[in-house]
Amino acid sequence: MALVRNKVRTFAELVKFEHTIFALPFAYMGALLAKKALPTWPQFIWITLAMVGARSAAMGLNRVIDRYIDKENPRTANRHLPRGLISVGEVMLFVVLSFLLLIYATYRLSPRHLIYLPVIMAILTGYSYTKRFTWLCHLVLGVAIGFAPMGGWIGVTQSMQLGTFILGLVVAFWIAGFDIIYATQDLEFDRQYGLYSMPVTFGLKKALFVAKLFHVVVVLLLVSLYFLLDLGWWYLAGVFVTNLLLHYEHSIISPQDLSRVNVAFFNINGLISIQLLVFTLLDILL
Repeated sequence: MALVRNKVRTFAELVKFEHTIFALPFAYMGALLAKKALPTWPQFIWITLAMVGARSAAMGLNRVIDRYIDKENPRTANRHLPRGLISVGEVMLFVVLSFLLLIYATYRLSPRHLIYLPVIMAILTGYSYTKRFTWLCHLVLGVAIGFAPMGGWIGVTQSMQLGTFILGLVVAFWIAGFDIIYATQDLEFDRQYGLYSMPVTFGLKKALFVAKLFHVVVVLLLVSLYFLLDLGWWYLAGVFVTNLLLHYEHSIISPQDLSRVNVAFFNINGLISIQLLVFTLLDILL
């Protein structure tokens, strides 16, 4: 039993399960905004399982694909695969099972949309390779995670509307913006190893400006949803708080001081997704 617990903990640490806090609230938000009502319990469960499956598969693949790079990078050398704490075969089995969970959950939510899964799975798989040849890797990651709210929306309506795509773009630009900030930690290593990122390609100052611009777009897109979906003041209050949090995120990061990157990356962005979901829920219920 202890062995099983240790293995489960190892896999949870491998895929940074706690980082699900970024996208999962947006998947629920997509379901809420789609019908302006709470999803049914089965829909809620299958949306959750689809998200867990998609993210676990993507992160597992990322760890396998990047294992040799991670071994050379001082920041990531302590990860499980570089240290030999888990085998590539075990991780790939975990990836396959995670993809099967995604496929089955999607089938239970909207069988006719299974046709789109190969494209989504290809993007989830291909993201890890993009930093080897393009600085657009941040946007590719954003697009991959942007499928989360779209999936939540489709899961409860079986259809796509303009709002579906706008919410997907909200997450895409939000993720891309803070991934640029996160990439500043590996600036020197990426340069030496020949990897691509906006900080490497354009320098810290320009990259951080692009990240800020992406987050301005996020706020504008959220405001557009307010008008498009005829939402109320609770939702707008959530957008206002999001704007304040994004402003704070960028105020504590500068080319001269990157010491609080992790605070900006995890703490603030985790708070953004949760509070926006809460305000959206209040808007729908009240």
